[in-house]
Amino acid sequence: MSNATAVAYTTRLYLDQSARTRLIDCGVQSLSDVELLALLLQNSEHPSPQDLALQLLTAFGSLRVLLTSDRGTAGKHGLSADDFTVLQVALELSRRHYQQLMMKGCALSNPRATREFIRMRLRDLPHEVFCVVYLDIRDRVIAFEELFRGTLDGTSVHPREVVKQALARNAAAVILAHNHPSGIAEPSQADELITQRLKEALSLVDIRVLDHLIVGDGVCESFAERGLL
Repeated sequence: MSNATAVAYTTRLYLDQSARTRLIDCGVQSLSDVELLALLLQNSEHPSPQDLALQLLTAFGSLRVLLTSDRGTAGKHGLSADDFTVLQVALELSRRHYQQLMMKGCALSNPRATREFIRMRLRDLPHEVFCVVYLDIRDRVIAFEELFRGTLDGTSVHPREVVKQALARNAAAVILAHNHPSGIAEPSQADELITQRLKEALSLVDIRVLDHLIVGDGVCESFAERGLL
């Protein structure tokens, strides 16, 4: 091992250990984005995970853009297939964490977890999707389902299918959700129209619409809070 390689290796161990020590002593929130990313990439073939992490964050501009990039784009900036897999696993674990928080009990007693899960699930999709959260008579979550998928211009939502799936799950209430790939979460006239159609169709079988959430770029707008239900 050359002197330069030995120094790089020693520096890498020191930085990794320093980050781990602060993580244990002060909590994971004490680490910077670069340090967190470097720890995830510690088994990378790159000689310095810290340098790779800084390089990636500089190139992509943020963790969010990096974590939601495709394999081809990530590879152009030095991320190997194995490293890309590690980051995708970390992202999916975070999504499932919020999903389990939402599914744990009463969705209405933990609206932040419900919103955060839906926001994380939908905000970075390049196409529009329409989803439904089904709840029982005590407003506990039964299931979350993506029902319709569209293009950047919109999606076709069929009230009959929503009613059919809600009845199949014996739901007493639902929370509707969809994303705006444009990043603008402002409800459109079409959004208001389909919400009313769904509310009327579901009310015929005694199923309540508790809210309709629209996910944009980092925001989640609520029909209920806006008085649109």
